[in-house]
Amino acid sequence: MKKIGFMFAVIGMLGTGTHAQTIEFEEYDLANGLHVVLHQNHSAPVVVTSVMYHVGAKDEKPDRIGFAHFFEHLLFEGTENIDRGEWFKIVSSNGGRNNANTTDDRTYYYEVFPSNGLQLGLWMESERLMHPVINQIGVDTQNEVVKEEKRLRIDNQPYGNILKAVKENIFKVHPYRWTTIGEMEHLDAAKLDEFIEFFHKFYVPNNAVLVVAGDFDKSQAKQWIEEYFGPIERGEVSPKKQYQEAPITQQINAEWEDPNVQIPMIITAYRTPSMKTRDARVLDMISMILSTGKSSRLYKKLVDEEKKALQVSAFNYSQEDYGTYFIFGLPLGNTSLDELSTDFSAEIKKIQTELISEREYQKLLNRLENQFISAN
Repeated sequence: MKKIGFMFAVIGMLGTGTHAQTIEFEEYDLANGLHVVLHQNHSAPVVVTSVMYHVGAKDEKPDRIGFAHFFEHLLFEGTENIDRGEWFKIVSSNGGRNNANTTDDRTYYYEVFPSNGLQLGLWMESERLMHPVINQIGVDTQNEVVKEEKRLRIDNQPYGNILKAVKENIFKVHPYRWTTIGEMEHLDAAKLDEFIEFFHKFYVPNNAVLVVAGDFDKSQAKQWIEEYFGPIERGEVSPKKQYQEAPITQQINAEWEDPNVQIPMIITAYRTPSMKTRDARVLDMISMILSTGKSSRLYKKLVDEEKKALQVSAFNYSQEDYGTYFIFGLPLGNTSLDELSTDFSAEIKKIQTELISEREYQKLLNRLENQFISAN
């Protein structure tokens, strides 16, 4: 068993911008409040239908954490018109693929079909919202699925509980202090009525965004969207609770013991601004400078030249209300965790006080442009 060390603080960073890029799209609202975004792209004969609900782990009760993620699984169980176990069969038999994911802030479902599958995708997502079957059989089945996911991806994964260890130290008031996957004893204790109540509270059209992107006819898409989603009744959506974390004024030292690792890890973590701020974008760019690629500052110094680290990385974990910035490393040989921590601090000091080079700036622009093109 190895101990993993942490340091928590706050940081201010400087950065630069890049050239603006635009994507053409149309957006409008249905009468029931569903926000619709249409993005036409005829470059490939595929279409994506996706719905994002503004509900995540931060909307859960402290004694029922894991509900938002649980619904990501539960709402594939079936509907009044899609039999239990048939959802994935329908998608695959029509040449499509689908999935979903959950964060602390939102839950997201999507289907990718050949372009002639748009109507099917819209119908299925409207079924998920209008006619879900939420019963004890589905709850019990997905309870076991979520438990297995937690065992596989978190509890038995080396460093799998890192995020939990960081969150519970860096957040004291905000629900970000707990994990998205939740605690199994909370799900075990929940009654069926609680799951039904959660659905009716958050799974309403005026708490969702429907996005259609790809090769489709816009006028036909609007007709189907109105036909399938228009009849769904508007819900009552309460304003999001606001949580104010006190500033971190002194370094917090913490440890987490993980029986699944042989090499200790050092993490320096910082509470950072919301993903909606310019600073969050600057932090993303700083991550590229510090640890993206073998010529990045941390990798080149600690892994390549000085042979102090087996691995180093820096990334900005952006969220709706706050973010968390991580710098972590695995020591090599006799290098101590404290030594790596000192090296991290030295590189951060350079970012804070010195301009990046023209070459680094050009590399940064190239990477950002490449990411934008690849993503589209």
